[in-house]
Amino acid sequence: MIYSDKFYFICRVPLSAEGADDVEVITKADNTEDFPRVFKQYEDLRSHAFNKDGLFSVIRADEIYALIRTGNAKEAKLLAFEESRANLITNLEHRVMQNKDKEAQAILKNVHEVEMSL
Repeated sequence: MIYSDKFYFICRVPLSAEGADDVEVITKADNTEDFPRVFKQYEDLRSHAFNKDGLFSVIRADEIYALIRTGNAKEAKLLAFEESRANLITNLEHRVMQNKDKEAQAILKNVHEVEMSL
């Protein structure tokens, strides 16, 4: 068995992300004692997307944040993009349907291979 350290990373995934290279690592917890600070920051960053009932709504998000546990920043970016992809698509689809957003429509088509008409 090969042991490797695991850290918690907060990653910011912009709605226009095309892959892991577009993901930004905001911070990481180097040890378990640091996790409460990182978790609070994660909740604060996502707070704009909570509805009046205190539930997270991906369609309200201006960007997606992911809390990832892995060994390094490169892996964290990759996992954050993959984990966030369904939420990105949902958010962009909503923007196309509700706001007739042509940029969101283009991102869906060119990045996620999802066709939507206005």
